Amino acid sequence: MYFDRFDIAEAWYLALAHCHAGQWSDSYARLCRLQTYFKPSPLLSVDSLTDNGREIYKAACARLLSTR
Repeated sequence: MYFDRFDIAEAWYLALAHCHAGQWSDSYARLCRLQTYFKPSPLLSVDSLTDNGREIYKAACARLLSTR
């Protein structure tokens, strides 16, 4: 994994969208804050992520699901 702000934003957006714990959770609030400055492409999906983005996505999902 390496630092790339676009990979990080896309991966975390998808992870938060897929793994939040409901509308009143901290992860949902984080997704809403992310959407104030990040507007993803309508075509954004896990398959469209770069290899680095997929690694970040998997780590983010693991982190979000372990804190439930």
